[in-house]
Amino acid sequence: MFEVGRIGRAHGVRGEVYVDLLTDRSERLAVGARLKAGEQWLTVATARPAGSRWLVQFTGCADRNAAERLASTDLYAEALPDPADGLYVHQLIGAQVVGPSGHEFGRCVAVVANPAHDLLELEDGSLVPSVFIISSHDGQVIIDPPEGLFDLGE
Repeated sequence: MFEVGRIGRAHGVRGEVYVDLLTDRSERLAVGARLKAGEQWLTVATARPAGSRWLVQFTGCADRNAAERLASTDLYAEALPDPADGLYVHQLIGAQVVGPSGHEFGRCVAVVANPAHDLLELEDGSLVPSVFIISSHDGQVIIDPPEGLFDLGE
């Protein structure tokens, strides 16, 4: 289960709540999507953007009282079914980063959000733009960095 958002305060009298989405995958709030809040599963009935947040109504949450009971609850979801369409942070952190020839650059300790491209942060502090990732499998990330990328700190 992955934390994907947090329910905020109730909005209006028809059971809507504000949701702060913690992922860029807005399909997590698609009609019919199932999210776990505490010990219960919720199904998205409606969702629409509201500034930097979303206004969401869950099936069975028909009034303000029901919406207020959901406030301040973290939302969790199962992994998306097809990871082949991209890489996920949890697949990268802890992975050994190697070049095409097998040269080891170190272990990925974080993924840093960056406007141009996310950056892999290696245990020695090196930063590798994600555009240099060739593949990721079995706890290993293969990169093809340009010559001199790791020489910049010397």
